[in-house]
Amino acid sequence: YILRKLKYGFLRTPSACRDVADSRPNILLMMADDLGIGDLGCYGNKTLRTPNIDRLAEDGVVLTQHIAAASVCTPSRAAFLTGRYPIRSGMVSSNAFRVLQWTAAAGGLPTNEITFAKILRDQGYATGLIGKWHLGLNCESPRDHCHHPQAHGFDSFLGMPFSMMADCARWELSEKRAGLERSLGLWVQVLAVGSLTLAAARLTRLTSSWLPALGAALAAAVLLTAARFVGHLILHADCFLMRNHTVTQQPLDLDRATPLLLHEVSSFLQRNKHGPFLLFVSFLHVHVPLVTTKGFLGRSRHGLYGDNVEEMDWMVGHILDTLDQEGLADRTLVHFTSDHGGCLESRLGTNQYGGWNGVYKGGKGMGGWEGGIRVPGIFRWPGVLPAGRVIQEPTSLMDVFPTVVQLGGGQVPQDRVIDGRDLLPLLLGTAQHSDHEFLLHYCQRFLHAARWQQRDQDPTLWKVHFMTPIFQPEGAGACYGKVVCPCIGEGVVQHDPPLLFDLSRDPSESHVLTPDSEPRFHQVVGRVRQAVEEHQRSLGTVRQQLGTLNNLWRPWLQPCCGPFPLCWCDTEDQGQ
Repeated sequence: YILRKLKYGFLRTPSACRDVADSRPNILLMMADDLGIGDLGCYGNKTLRTPNIDRLAEDGVVLTQHIAAASVCTPSRAAFLTGRYPIRSGMVSSNAFRVLQWTAAAGGLPTNEITFAKILRDQGYATGLIGKWHLGLNCESPRDHCHHPQAHGFDSFLGMPFSMMADCARWELSEKRAGLERSLGLWVQVLAVGSLTLAAARLTRLTSSWLPALGAALAAAVLLTAARFVGHLILHADCFLMRNHTVTQQPLDLDRATPLLLHEVSSFLQRNKHGPFLLFVSFLHVHVPLVTTKGFLGRSRHGLYGDNVEEMDWMVGHILDTLDQEGLADRTLVHFTSDHGGCLESRLGTNQYGGWNGVYKGGKGMGGWEGGIRVPGIFRWPGVLPAGRVIQEPTSLMDVFPTVVQLGGGQVPQDRVIDGRDLLPLLLGTAQHSDHEFLLHYCQRFLHAARWQQRDQDPTLWKVHFMTPIFQPEGAGACYGKVVCPCIGEGVVQHDPPLLFDLSRDPSESHVLTPDSEPRFHQVVGRVRQAVEEHQRSLGTVRQQLGTLNNLWRPWLQPCCGPFPLCWCDTEDQGQ
């Protein structure tokens, strides 16, 4: 159901695999933002044009069960960079916060975490990040940069330290602005009523001072002003560009973002073509507000979202062409993926602004449902990886960590648990099975689901759901009316017994298995529970980086290219 089966040959023997591991290739990692696995032609889409990504798949290896460690971006990206479940690094919370909420929050990827960029930089690689970060910036001052990409192994950075948002374009769809305006408006009403009540009490001599009434009125006026300008605050506080440690464009010029970032990719590849290099291209596409250049507007059959996907595919083609022009293709391992599935709640009326997750149920933010965690996984290394190979084994975005670390001549850290597994033997064809027997699916710090690749007797891929979000309205396939489904609380159902699916035969998770319909029900659930217990015994106590205290806006941490609050500048070359 994914890609036509192509004949392929195994180009390396086990001994040659070791030689490949010593070759220290260049590494180019490309990650889309909110892309649905069903949006790509190589994964079955017939109506969106993605010829460049499809060509990458034809020339490389396609993973059909590539799984994100979280269904939202901040924890998923942390796991990608570190090879560890987000709960190990504290990139989770116990409240409603699923991702970092502000650039000027104190949370972020802890300084003691080790990224593949850190290790490869120590091995002599030139390392760069271009595009989205969203893993924190500062801890105590606006210039300590404790969570900055350059504190985590990247020599250079050009991009958004936060994330592209609908609020960056003042869309009606809103991640933060609309909610903040409603909250502030409610408090304005409360304070206004309180002020009038206190004034009436003073007029009737029930109180002896006007100060409480005046104080409440002043507070109401301040909050009313804040409600009027909160959209501008978000635009300047979160939607800006940094080059290394310097804010260079605040707010972000949406029309120039794509050519600017593409130019930076070409410049990095030209500067470092003698290698070795590690370049992480973290696209701002295809997250709302779907910033699309004029040449691609109206070209697709799927509205603005389709236009944005097709433009991103063109960007991938441009990057691959640059590799060819610089003579780098044969010396470069290329990986293309998404941080998680498409967002089903991104819609207004009949217009859908989020991705399509193919046959898989659910989407972004929906705990353990496949649609939110199954992502594209494409690897290309001409002359090394067999072209056209399709792998239908469970793999994880966390596997990129040990794979590139070992290819770059580094050592996987031994002082901590690494959950990723080296993909190279699987990619080369010298191993037939993934090293993952179990993969766990967290929603914040709450375990929602787990999968088990049972290989004895009748090989089966089982999926057990302990919790699932309640879709709204009843009968829908998403939490419409919300930004994202909740992980815990009244909006979630806890299942006892758990829901069981056979993904081998039911990838859409449509048919719940019961003890009556599946004789192995109790055996499977019991084995998965045992694996969960073993995993959770390996977890330490760490500070929750996305918890309330670390995830509030702190004005003193706000990056600003002028005296706060005059954060307005553009020093990027206007000619780009």
